[in-house]
Amino acid sequence: MQMLAQPVVTSEIRLVTLVEDILARNASGETSGRREIPIDGNLIDIGMTSVDMVSLMLAIEAEFDVMIPPTEITPENFRSIATIEALLSRLGSFPQSP
Repeated sequence: MQMLAQPVVTSEIRLVTLVEDILARNASGETSGRREIPIDGNLIDIGMTSVDMVSLMLAIEAEFDVMIPPTEITPENFRSIATIEALLSRLGSFPQSP
């Protein structure tokens, strides 16, 4: 009997999914559905609001079981998926890809 391979869900994919979910909740008038989020794309430029950023921060803390210190809650750390990855790596909550 052949076992099916389970898809690998990386931390990066989990992070992108969080951003996509928040954007999808706000896309009430859009019919295009989910869109691809560039890793280095500016999250404000792709439609994230300040309320979305707070939701994202809380979702990241829950998803990755981390508490983001107040000193790390800066626009620079939440500018893009890449900057959030770097923040989580510094906090020891986001393993580096091999």
